[in-house]
Amino acid sequence: MKTTTICFANNKGGSGKSTTCCNVGYELSQMGYKVLMIDGDMQMNLSLSFFSEDEVLESAQNGNNVYTAVTNSDDIANYITATKYENLDAVLSSSLMSNIEFDLFSKWQREFILKNCLKNIKDSGKYDFILMDAPPTLGGWVMNMLCASDYLIIPVEASPWGLFGLANMFEFFATVKQINTDISLLGVAITKVDSRKNYFKQTIETLQNTDGVHLFENYIRTDSSIEWAQDASLPVAVFKPSARSAKEYKALTEEVVSLVNR
Repeated sequence: MKTTTICFANNKGGSGKSTTCCNVGYELSQMGYKVLMIDGDMQMNLSLSFFSEDEVLESAQNGNNVYTAVTNSDDIANYITATKYENLDAVLSSSLMSNIEFDLFSKWQREFILKNCLKNIKDSGKYDFILMDAPPTLGGWVMNMLCASDYLIIPVEASPWGLFGLANMFEFFATVKQINTDISLLGVAITKVDSRKNYFKQTIETLQNTDGVHLFENYIRTDSSIEWAQDASLPVAVFKPSARSAKEYKALTEEVVSLVNR
């Protein structure tokens, strides 16, 4: 199996992007796949899903993070940190990521810097999956992440504002596809669902009627276990294996694998 790179992106904050990336990555590792997680967001939420705040800040200060790799156009393999989970490694983020757009601006072939940083690790076949968490913006850095990816997953919050700006995301993806012709939209994953509320049904109907968009059958309902797991820097299935959301993320991950392998 060749390495499959998936970027989780949405230009709207609060979509459940980091949470979905974290938990899909963990579930993939539990299925026996070797997984590398890359935190591309200055908020460092994906990093904090696996490591304590002290560990993440230390990584940010000592240069062992994605910002240093990208600004030096260096091999990402030199910046990998092992998590405490088998089959699961990470490249942590840094608050310096707030400068990344400026740092990329003057670089030659700037859309492909991350792709080049990943080349050796992808060619080595060490990992089955590379999962990347993008910041909630649409700029040169997110374009970098999508140009280095095989697939895009867009987490969308089932709320009145959840679909706000999604048209911009689709337009941006269409632009990226002109540069990276190999990337595909794997699907839209609905998160933070309260199935009793009408706007959940409205979200489903709107996305089902959007041409060329696959809607994942498995969605993630609102669950306090997710927030407690985040507070403990744990995937939800580690924090509370019996949690409804843990089972939902497992089902979503199985759906991701089936789509990638079809």
